[in-house]
Amino acid sequence: MNTFEVLQRHGTLALMRFAGTVCLFLVLHLLRIPLVVCERILAGVLVRLDRAAARQASQPPRRRVNQFFPLDFPTGQEVPR
Repeated sequence: MNTFEVLQRHGTLALMRFAGTVCLFLVLHLLRIPLVVCERILAGVLVRLDRAAARQASQPPRRRVNQFFPLDFPTGQEVPR
C-alpha cells in the first residue's frame, strides 16, 4: 500500500497522523542519542572510580592510622588479669 492508496482509503487526517507519528519517532530517537552517549561516558567514569576506590581501600595503611596518641596510650578497655 503506497501513500496515495492510504490517502484515498483513510483520508488526509489519517495520513497526517501517520506522518506525524513517524516524525515524532525519529525526533525522539535523535534526542536519545546524546543521552545514551552521556550515560556510557558516565558509566565508564564510575567504573574507573570504583576500581580506584576498591584498590585504595584494600591496601594496608603505609603508616600509623592514629598519629595523635602514642601506641601505649591507655584506652580504659584493658583486659583484666
